[in-house]
Amino acid sequence: MANTTSTKRIQAELANIITEPPPNCSAGPVGDNLYEWMGTIMGPEGSPYEGGVFFLNISFPLEYPFKPPKVTFVTKIYHCNINANGEICLDILKTMWSPALTVSRVLLSISSLLTDPNPKDPLMFAIAESLLNNRAEHDKTAKEWTERFAK
Repeated sequence: MANTTSTKRIQAELANIITEPPPNCSAGPVGDNLYEWMGTIMGPEGSPYEGGVFFLNISFPLEYPFKPPKVTFVTKIYHCNINANGEICLDILKTMWSPALTVSRVLLSISSLLTDPNPKDPLMFAIAESLLNNRAEHDKTAKEWTERFAK
């Protein structure tokens, strides 16, 4: 059973994301389940993901905001910090989570990860290696994946 603290917090965040959506991002409940959301991130300008629309599942734990939401990419993406299951390597979704963070902040952080990948903490080692050793080839592949899966 949902607890009132998390329900109230999620409702407040939903109201906020509707009235003040983060740039190039959106999110909201799937159906009538307040704890399951779908998010979207537009590929950031100037990144190999530009022009793509990326969908994410956002699942809130009952302990939210004291535990982070589980956020995964639904759209396939070529990125060193996002694996084939859509799992994201981002500190604020793990050890650096704080109840002061919001879904809007998480979406913005994921969006900036698309612009500034972190090859020093990869989930996908081969992609990180490609990014470090041949940026042009990496970006070409990322653009191709964006064309194929995020259009």
